[in-house]
Amino acid sequence: MSSSSALTLQNVRPYDGGDPVDVVVRDGQIAAITPAGTNTAEGEAVDGAGRWIGPGFWDAHVHFTQHVIRRRRVDLTETHSAADVLDVVRRARAEGWPLVDGMLMGYGFRDGLWPVPASVAALDAAVPDVPVVLVSGDLHCGWMNHAAQSRFGIELDETGLLREGPWIQLLHSFDEAKGLSLSAYREAADAAAARGVVGVVEYENTDNVTEWSERTAQGLDALRVDIAVWPDRLEAAIAQGLRTGDIVDERGLIEFGRLKVVVDGSLNTRTAWCWDPYPGMDPSHPHACGLESVPIEELRRLLGIARAGGVEAAVHAIGDRANTEVLDTFEALDMRGVIEHAQLVREEDFARFAALGLIASVQPEHAMDDRDVADHHWAGRTARAFAFGSLHRAGAALRLGSDAPVAPLDPWVSLSAATARSRGDRDAWHPEQRLPLDVALAASVRSSLAVGQPADLVLSDDDPYAADRDALRAMPVAATLLAGRFTWRQF
Repeated sequence: MSSSSALTLQNVRPYDGGDPVDVVVRDGQIAAITPAGTNTAEGEAVDGAGRWIGPGFWDAHVHFTQHVIRRRRVDLTETHSAADVLDVVRRARAEGWPLVDGMLMGYGFRDGLWPVPASVAALDAAVPDVPVVLVSGDLHCGWMNHAAQSRFGIELDETGLLREGPWIQLLHSFDEAKGLSLSAYREAADAAAARGVVGVVEYENTDNVTEWSERTAQGLDALRVDIAVWPDRLEAAIAQGLRTGDIVDERGLIEFGRLKVVVDGSLNTRTAWCWDPYPGMDPSHPHACGLESVPIEELRRLLGIARAGGVEAAVHAIGDRANTEVLDTFEALDMRGVIEHAQLVREEDFARFAALGLIASVQPEHAMDDRDVADHHWAGRTARAFAFGSLHRAGAALRLGSDAPVAPLDPWVSLSAATARSRGDRDAWHPEQRLPLDVALAASVRSSLAVGQPADLVLSDDDPYAADRDALRAMPVAATLLAGRFTWRQF
């Protein structure tokens, strides 16, 4: 919008209740909110026809390039066994699925409950002629054949699975992103805007400052983006004068965010760092309780550098041991920040989030995806798994996200999962951990429907408070505005 532009959204109903109002937007901010029809419209008048309005949504955790790339990979998300995966991959190869840099790439398998484990020999037999790289649904492991082993000079065991550090390093070395056009990113951003999203927190491990600034300069302007920096780029970013909260692009859409550190693995790969061993694991095995991806002393060193340089931190911690150690580290440094995932937390640690001023950034749909694997691998502990209700009752500040591509980049999916703890024909899983809708909505936004706030807004055709679980998940979005301009409109 130009400095003199204005817009009036007439006859809209606030999500938090009350009579219909007119919302005046001027210079990218909410300039006035008045009872509907009581004042002359300012600028362009848009009749909301009684639709519902609230602040636009933020997804607090995405891997945007991985989200875009997912569309180019063979879809394995509906598979439930190694045999299922092999059938899909074999069929894709036979039907001429496009190779990416000479590789057949797939995404979305989850092997945590497979009755028969993965096998490199079986993958060789299914596709013997080209490298095959299959990315797990949680991004924490890959299943590869011997052709991929030869290409990348890695060592695979009999399963063909590579997990955590070595795998993540390999994943980030692939050239898939080089073939992505700006239009592919724009399509994904527009799709997010069509679901009411105005901003995302980007945790891609790349040069986010340069890449996102280039995208907005080329016209990708449907989203605000809060970008992370990873440890290998931290000191260079500080040397450039970058601090948390700095705007780094000319459009004013890209904000320098936090240092991202990954302290442990994931539940599905049984690498989340826990206090108790995983079922069937020899307690004497060095990784019986998961693994410490970044040693805590190294975490403390990195966070110390970040704090001194004016950079806040976001630390990935999934297992209860990881969460305890990360809480201890933030406390020792007297530093605030974000704990990403917080999937399994000791009872005595819930209150520490609020006491230390830490944000719990959680992904509600993961609880729906992982409830069965949690019941198996965290047996006896799931009352404190994905425990959003416990965190809220203990006073923790919450932010909701998707971890896209791990779950859909759709805030309504997250809201439904957070408030219902069920989907499909299944009963609620640990219903005591459900969040009230007002709490879930507040954890999904960064502004409010109030004068002086950014005009980052979403209009829906239905009232979220009157929607049941499935209606909330599929909520029709009529319009999305970012700084007062429409990024999505369907009326």
